[in-house]
This record gives sequence, structure tokens and C-alpha cells, in this order.
Amino acid sequence: MRRLPIVLLVVLAACSSSDEDPAPTTTTTSTSTTTTTSTTTTTIVPAAAPVAAPDPTGLAKQIDDGESAARDPSSSESARERGAWEAQVAYRALGERPEWIGEVERLVPAARRGTIRANAEASVELRALTKPQTKLPPWRIVAPAPADELLSYYKAAEAEIGVPWPYLAGIHLVETRMGRIRGTSTAGAQGPMQFLPSTWTQYGAGGDINGNRDAILAAARLLKRNGAPENMANALFNYNRSQRYVKAITNYAEQIRADERAYFAYYHWQVYYRMVDGDRHLPVGYEGG
Repeated sequence: MRRLPIVLLVVLAACSSSDEDPAPTTTTTSTSTTTTTSTTTTTIVPAAAPVAAPDPTGLAKQIDDGESAARDPSSSESARERGAWEAQVAYRALGERPEWIGEVERLVPAARRGTIRANAEASVELRALTKPQTKLPPWRIVAPAPADELLSYYKAAEAEIGVPWPYLAGIHLVETRMGRIRGTSTAGAQGPMQFLPSTWTQYGAGGDINGNRDAILAAARLLKRNGAPENMANALFNYNRSQRYVKAITNYAEQIRADERAYFAYYHWQVYYRMVDGDRHLPVGYEGG
């Protein structure tokens, strides 16, 4: 019924810093004033990309610090974004070095261990579904809709259709990084939740395949038709016929279910594309040829 989501080529979970590169929305600002004209010139300098620590000890600290910042509602938006990105880069590193997962778990507070296991294993699963590419994709990368707006769509879909909203958020994350990726897959799938036109005809209810709200509702209908919420594993398998996909989405969804702040951390995860010479970050504003 469906194809592998285009974002899987991005390897949305765990890898090295090439996994997630210079975040387009994270910037530092320097201001200089010219005395002869009394005007102020502001230069926007992209923030340096996070780099994964080279060993389990460093990764444990990077994840613990990053998750703490990303989930702290009292932190600034830029601090939460940076923290999420730092943690994501570390998870991606664990996706490449799964033999380190247990050691990293042991080095963090007990309350953080389940998060590390879930995200690292999701990264391993998604990475196993991809192959390195030789050319960059013909996508556009755009800023996502506000996190609270998307959250309202997920929760409205749960209220109307009965599918737990964390699973809808998990699919949105894996399929297009919360709508950052604009492009059609090689199989013809479209929109933020990646529907084939034929499948959209069944579940789209006449809505806009490229609209977040309509696509999220359509995804909920598809999942409901295939067993949600009682049998989420079967529902997810019918969304994308891969047990690896099912495990990854379930891991993300259950993290969100346990702590809603996990959703806001995932929201800030960046787009990476897996290349034969290393993963590339695709920032907001990227336009492939």
C-alpha cells in the first residue's frame, strides 16, 4: 500500500554530526555600528553544527545535557532547539555504534536510560532501512509549522478518530521531520505524512494532501482502519510494511506518551541525508536540483 518514507533516507534517528549539520534556524547575531552614518548593521552567522562525542562517556554527557535543555520549558527556544540537536547527533552516533548503547545507558541517571535505549534503537532500525546515496535529493527544506499548532492537530485527530496522538507525531517525525521535507518520493508519495495518491483517495476525505491538518487526519483514519488503537503494531505495519519502521515509530511514540516534553525535543530534530561520503545536513532553505 505504501513505500518507504522519503525521510528514511535522511536517517532520522541516531548518527554522527554529519547526521545533523548546521541548524538553519539556530543563529548567533553580532551587531556593529558605523560611526560616520550612525547606522546599525546586523550580521546573521549560522550556528556551528553539533559534533558527536567520540566515546561513550562523551555521548552520555552530550545526551543528558541535550535532553535536559530540550525538555526544560523555562529554557529559551534557542536553548531547547540546540539541546535537541546535540542529543540527536549523539543518538545518530549510537545508531552507527550500537555496541556502545549499554555503556552509555550506565553512565547517565537512571531516569534517562529508557530514553537513550528507545532513541538509539530507533536510530539503529531506521539506519538499517537506508542505503547511502551518491546524489543529494531534489527536495526543498522548509521551516515546520509551530510545534503547538502541530500538537493541536495530533490531539484533534485523536479526539475525533481515537488514534493515540504520540503515534501520529512519531510518523510525522520519521516521514518528513514534522513537515520540513517538501518533495515526492521515488514511489510517488506526497505531503507531510507521505501518502500515495491512490491511498489518499481512500483516506484523505477530500482534503489537501500537502496540508498538515488534513494529512494527520488521513493518517489517523488509515491507522484506525488497520487496528488502532488496540493493535498499533498492525496499524503501523500497514502504514509502512517494515517491522523496523514499526519498532522505530513505537519507540518515539512511547517516549512522547511518557513525557509530552519529548515531543518538543523531537520537533527540533534536523534533516540529514545519508551519502556515501558521509551524512549531510539539509538546512531550511535547501533546494535540490
